[in-house]
Amino acid sequence: MKYEPVIGLEVHVELKTKKKLFCGCENIFGAEPNSMTCPICRGLPGSLPVVNREAVYLAIRAGAALGCEINKVSGFARKNYFYPDLPKGYQITQSEYPLMSGGKIDTASGIVGIERIHIEEDAGKLKYDKDGSFQSDFNRCGVPLIEIVSKPDIHSSAQAAEYLKKLRLILLYAGVSDCKMQEGSLRCDINLSIRPEGQKEFGIRSEHKNVNSFSAAYRAMQYEEKRQKAVLDAGGVIEQETRRWDDVKGVSTIMRTK
Repeated sequence: MKYEPVIGLEVHVELKTKKKLFCGCENIFGAEPNSMTCPICRGLPGSLPVVNREAVYLAIRAGAALGCEINKVSGFARKNYFYPDLPKGYQITQSEYPLMSGGKIDTASGIVGIERIHIEEDAGKLKYDKDGSFQSDFNRCGVPLIEIVSKPDIHSSAQAAEYLKKLRLILLYAGVSDCKMQEGSLRCDINLSIRPEGQKEFGIRSEHKNVNSFSAAYRAMQYEEKRQKAVLDAGGVIEQETRRWDDVKGVSTIMRTK
């Protein structure tokens, strides 16, 4: 049976502000670990976050470059989850009321619509040792991000790669981010499902988190499309799950089911 992939991308872009999103800490890559933190970005009791005007301006500039509309109502909320590099135990984000919506990017295979762009703060970073232990660097906590969520309009890994490259060029031209994937200032979450050709209903999707290069994203999508096809052809059922891409081994492994 022939299958068609359906792909949606969530691209996280660090804004090149001088300060973090809700505090006065410097937004600098490569500083001494845990040297750029304060009670606000560490979420200590009694700290009061105040939004960075420059971050909002750059987010709107990115949206304008992508043809988005500014929503009349937007706002921040707490997204609660536990992870070692998130000292507050929650992330401040615009998950329910995004700043902008709409927009598009033209590709050779068709238009890819943009569902939304919202502002949120970044988490910290973990450094793993050979014995499996890790150390937490909280310098990145509170760095301003925009998340650019595409519509599920992408139907091949080649089209997805073209979308990502054009998106990066637009953001660089607009001057909102340095888009250095090797430094983590542009990262991509991949949502991919497959369905029989001609079917309108979506299949069960998988998600790959924080893929940090165009080539890795391309290979991860190709691998996942083949993996899901093999499961279906064998009479199996695709489970909704989050997977981790290992670019060295060229395989993905399951992180958690949903």
